[in-house]
Amino acid sequence: MTGWFYRLADAVRDRGRRRFWPRDLASGRRAEDLAHRFLRRRGMVIVARNYRPPFGGGEIDLIGWDQDKLAIVEVKSRATAEFGDPERAVDPEKQRFLERAAHDYARRAGVDWNRVRFDIVSVVFDSPHKVVLFADAFEPRRTL
Repeated sequence: MTGWFYRLADAVRDRGRRRFWPRDLASGRRAEDLAHRFLRRRGMVIVARNYRPPFGGGEIDLIGWDQDKLAIVEVKSRATAEFGDPERAVDPEKQRFLERAAHDYARRAGVDWNRVRFDIVSVVFDSPHKVVLFADAFEPRRTL
């Protein structure tokens, strides 16, 4: 029902991005928009986008509640899958940054660390777009 509205909003944002933003940043934002909608359709309630802890050291693309779990979502995208799947770019270093930022968010929101999980949404901009969710993509190394 609101699909036309989202397509219109994307078109307006894309037109402005082409002039002011580098191409790779624009595609990253577009991937986050697609992931956001994809997760909402699956029933997740998104509570934050692009969360950066005050001390730096990472950014969380999307944070949402999936039933009783707080999902920390990293969105990765590629123009094609020719050079590998996007989710493979979440290496141990990136996981550490996400975990550090997630600790900060969970502490500030008063969420028990046992209720936090880490997801990856992979977006490939082939025609048609391919969006895949990897729930519980990795386990955190330490507890709160």
